[in-house]
Amino acid sequence: MPTVDDVLEQVGEFGWFQKQAFLLLCLISAALAPIYVGIVFLGFTPDHRCRSPGVAELSQRCGWSLAEELNYTVPGPGDDAFLRQCRQYEVDWNQSALDCVDPLSSLASDRSHLPLVPCQHGWVYDTPGSSIVTEFNLVCADAWKVDLFQSCVNLGFFLGSLGVGYVADRFGRKLCLLMTTAVMSVSGVLMAVAPDYTSMLLCRLLQGVVSKGSWVSGYTLITEFVGSAYRRTAAILYQVAFTVGLVGLTGVAYAIPYWRWLQLAVTLPTFFFLLYYWCLPESPRWLLSQKKNAQAVKIMDHIAQKNGKLPPADLKACATTPSLCLKILVKSYLFAREFACAVLYQGLIMHMGATSEDLYMDFFYSALVEFPAAFIILVTIDRVGRIYPMAVSFLVAGVSCLIMILISHELHWLSVTLACLGRMGTTIVLQMVCLVNAELYPTFIRNLGVMVCSALCDLGGIFTPFLVFRLMEVWQALPLILFGVLGLTAGAMTLLLPETKGAVFLVMLRVGGHGHTLYLKGKAP
Repeated sequence: MPTVDDVLEQVGEFGWFQKQAFLLLCLISAALAPIYVGIVFLGFTPDHRCRSPGVAELSQRCGWSLAEELNYTVPGPGDDAFLRQCRQYEVDWNQSALDCVDPLSSLASDRSHLPLVPCQHGWVYDTPGSSIVTEFNLVCADAWKVDLFQSCVNLGFFLGSLGVGYVADRFGRKLCLLMTTAVMSVSGVLMAVAPDYTSMLLCRLLQGVVSKGSWVSGYTLITEFVGSAYRRTAAILYQVAFTVGLVGLTGVAYAIPYWRWLQLAVTLPTFFFLLYYWCLPESPRWLLSQKKNAQAVKIMDHIAQKNGKLPPADLKACATTPSLCLKILVKSYLFAREFACAVLYQGLIMHMGATSEDLYMDFFYSALVEFPAAFIILVTIDRVGRIYPMAVSFLVAGVSCLIMILISHELHWLSVTLACLGRMGTTIVLQMVCLVNAELYPTFIRNLGVMVCSALCDLGGIFTPFLVFRLMEVWQALPLILFGVLGLTAGAMTLLLPETKGAVFLVMLRVGGHGHTLYLKGKAP
């Protein structure tokens, strides 16, 4: 009996229907970018200082410039960011005895002897826009709440891995896609109008629970719609659409520097994805795995008509997937690799955002390097295999991070270049792992399998914000040491693995209830 791939060869492996579905689903992929790394713009921390009542009036009366005002009223030397941003003089700036020329000299001969206290009346932020940091004062003692904001997204990814994956495999890819998209859109709008930090955090958590499920459902759909000859290319280009979303996010964030309006701008368009109910059919592969042959035949007939092909006469004889309970033995190094990749990818983005001189341009440049990363995968995966490209990419990322430690602040362009090189390496690993995971699993648990394999990736993302921002408080380059060691270790471990390109592999299948184990041989593509 012909397989689904055999039928797709006859009705069109990548015809007009697949191209239309591909473009529609790529919009889903692009929409994940603001959720995954939107913290760079939503949670940026501008330079700030304590708000001291009376300072503005005194500055106006004395005719001070901003530099003079900061010199006279803000404690700490120029390189002591903590004192400058989180402490204030315990001085009544409204008293008339203060002079316009070094006003603190009348209170103490040496201003370092004046008592300092934490900021009592909020902060003044040097930015024309706003972020969750400036609105909810997430600085100094509350700076960890920015870390928690990003960790909640990854915690949502982790919690949704099993639940959303099961829904897609049990009730269909299309239903899961529409359901998660609806929740993602509503929670995104609620986050934009959240009155306080706690409610905003809960909305972000909910958005994380469903958003990655939406992305994986789209990924699974497009890989099941196209024929085997185009499947790998379609899967990689679907991930490239995420990069397009990153580039677009840069422009939108530059045009809208206010976090609530930015959140609405990237969320409201996602409501249009609900129209996919009428634009996209269910996966015929999934329908066959659920014994819904009549619906699968109808969709195959629709694909044939869209592609200008005649449906094959033996379409109804299409082979279905056996009802088996699959157990695939996944080695621990696969999970460790995804964990390391998540820490490196998100960590480099956050570190660049926290140290950049031009936030928008640095983010833009680093996003562009993901395009050649996809090209490298397309060129090497069939010619070289999986192991060597992933190992080299990890090693390049690790070495780049370690070299960045030695670069002076004056050579910021060189630091950005190395950070982009490291990000390109982690992007190659991330996309290749996602591609291989989709190839490992059969239709009836593919969505669940991909999401479970990415759970460790999400777990790494939960800890990454705390690793980056808290280590930077100790030493700005300290996270780079962690990234460098992690990249080199992961690269070395990957080199120890056998290459699977063209190799014979065994997949253990246990027939439910009977205790029989079957070993199926095949060749890795």
